[in-house]
Amino acid sequence: MDRIIFHIDVNSAYLSWTSVEHLKNGDGIDLRDIPAIIGGDQKSRHGVVLAKSGPAKVFHVRTGEPVVDALRKCPNLVIEPPDHHLYHEYSRRLMELLSEYSPDLEQVSVDECYMDFSGMTRHYASPVAAATSIKDRICSELGFTVNIGISSNKLLAKMASDFEKPNRVHTLFPQEIPAKMWPLPVEELFMVGRSSAQLLHKLEILTIGDLARTDPALLTAHLKSHGRLIWEYANGIDDTPVIGTPAEAKGIGNSTTLPQDVTTLPEAQIILRSLSESVSERLRNAGQLAGMVSVEIKYSDFTVFSHQAQLPVPSNTNASIYECAGRLFGELWNHGPIRLLGIRTSKLVPADTPIQISLFDLEKPVSEKQKKLDAALDQIRRKYGNTAVVRGSLMERGEDDGEM
Repeated sequence: MDRIIFHIDVNSAYLSWTSVEHLKNGDGIDLRDIPAIIGGDQKSRHGVVLAKSGPAKVFHVRTGEPVVDALRKCPNLVIEPPDHHLYHEYSRRLMELLSEYSPDLEQVSVDECYMDFSGMTRHYASPVAAATSIKDRICSELGFTVNIGISSNKLLAKMASDFEKPNRVHTLFPQEIPAKMWPLPVEELFMVGRSSAQLLHKLEILTIGDLARTDPALLTAHLKSHGRLIWEYANGIDDTPVIGTPAEAKGIGNSTTLPQDVTTLPEAQIILRSLSESVSERLRNAGQLAGMVSVEIKYSDFTVFSHQAQLPVPSNTNASIYECAGRLFGELWNHGPIRLLGIRTSKLVPADTPIQISLFDLEKPVSEKQKKLDAALDQIRRKYGNTAVVRGSLMERGEDDGEM
């Protein structure tokens, strides 16, 4: 039986949920129908845009930009502060409703999840009919809209859900890739961020189709393992399962609240290096390999953003964790002052799990050398303490970190 995967994504979640709550409490203005944002404070004009309405988008207001810049574009912009307790409550209600349709739900953020609908399709005329029914019920009972993408794997389902919004159902099956996905700009492909897109443009790779037709050896030469990953994504290749039940070990991570805000890339890289070494050591001590790495940034205005990526091969080496964390940080950081940095690993598997190495994995010899170095450092630290071997770049800062 062919897999049917749904990706459900709430349309402008923070703003939608705030608006629904206001309407329930008697406020006659729907924030979704006027230029409005969630984020910061209207009086202080501080903070960044966390979510925006459709009318705000007309003024070119962008998620992640400073509120003061958004107000310059639209002086009459209505600003509402974030309410994370409210968002988690609406997220819980959404997941409860969706669990009635399939037990195989993988929530990946407060406002999006994957659903393996493979065994449920026989109850509906088509996957599109099923998704439309779910979408309409969410709108009727919970008061907000979602986009649902449908495909045979998670990647293509996510790409489909990002097509025209709001309140839509889209398909992107493998046979639809040339017509629906390949004409799109390369930066619209999942896991192609700003810096990756700039490099691809220099290589005259402008569309997802261009990327799909590029020799993967060229991409690995410029982007290492990430180049191979995005080549696979451009060709619709993704066999990751929908993980409906939490793993026994949910994740291992570390974060540090900084005594002074970090404002430069070299400072941030020092902290990321320290966190990567700590996290990878904990993974090795626990006998685990990580399949996913996420980076969290808390800015000086206390707004929090995170980004995650799957490792091409599960790993617990310092080098692989740091390389992935550094790339994620580069895609995520908006150059604002940083109050907290964190790295977390998930999708853990036992260290003795057989791992299939791709023919494209050009870093295997380096990995073996790195494993031996990591093991030697672990042994020294266990015998003489964690400060027995410290990188010179880390000695000046010496922050205490906290386990996530």
